[in-house]
Amino acid sequence: MSPLDLHNDSVVIDGLIIAKWNRELLEDMRRGGLTAANCTVSVWEGFQATVDNIVKSNQLMAECSDLVRPVRTTADISRAKEEGKTGIIYGFQNAHAFEDQIGYVEIFKQLGVGIVQLCYNTQNLVGTGCYERDGGLSGFGREIVAEMNRVGIMCDLSHVGGKTSEEVILESQKPVCYSHCLPSGLKEHPRNKSDEELKFIADHGGFVGVTMFTPFLRAGIDATVDDYVEAIEYVMNIVGEDAIGIGTDFTQGHGQDFFEWLTHDKGYARRLTSFGKIINPEGIRTIGEFPNLTEALLRRGFSEPQVRKIMGENWVRVLKDVWGE
Repeated sequence: MSPLDLHNDSVVIDGLIIAKWNRELLEDMRRGGLTAANCTVSVWEGFQATVDNIVKSNQLMAECSDLVRPVRTTADISRAKEEGKTGIIYGFQNAHAFEDQIGYVEIFKQLGVGIVQLCYNTQNLVGTGCYERDGGLSGFGREIVAEMNRVGIMCDLSHVGGKTSEEVILESQKPVCYSHCLPSGLKEHPRNKSDEELKFIADHGGFVGVTMFTPFLRAGIDATVDDYVEAIEYVMNIVGEDAIGIGTDFTQGHGQDFFEWLTHDKGYARRLTSFGKIINPEGIRTIGEFPNLTEALLRRGFSEPQVRKIMGENWVRVLKDVWGE
């Protein structure tokens, strides 16, 4: 089977996309052969603004129903594959939209939210992000984790501090994930995870999606798709071939104003970090170039079964477990 044939035959899931929502993006998802993607609908927004984002996203999906379908279950992912569409999973990068209301967790589940990152870089009511002193998971946070377990929303810890992450991993009765991270063993950065952290989440039944965000890759903005594959291989050697997947963190279509919003606390307050130039690795600059990743994995020496697992089968298995199907 050729690399392109394998890609087209595989279930391909991107565990994190925060690109600009429009038809052009959804068309590029189809060019890239994406079966499903976790698409961010909330970062700094509270309850009302997040609901508004979901309303707009629902409208776009209705207008582009020839390209996409909503995903509430893993059976919907299978249907997307059969229909030649991309399944859209709604996800948060911050639990801020839950505000101080545990009941909002189930409301958002009913609106199609399947994955929620507990903190985005800084402190919230649940715990602490990776850019400030980590006070760990709060008592309220433990209740939020329990409710997310109950209704079937996956806990994501990508931007979460080390102590809070460890306590969520131990608290959760369902698998949790780093949906989009890189190893600090290849490049030291507050957003990257140590070998010990990667092993800890895997040893407790968790999951790791590997990102290609170049500020966190060893080669930085000079990175290629092969540098991304190097990071995937590094992580797989720690967590194993059944606990790893893709989480690109595609920001396609956004301008500098968007990154300014992301990199300031609450979207407007103190500056947390500065990414510098934002450019994706050569060979996978756009979502439409996703087949090049399958080819690069094969070129690196991964077997066809391993490539199928990394590209999406592992995500399906862990989501089925979390969503309680």
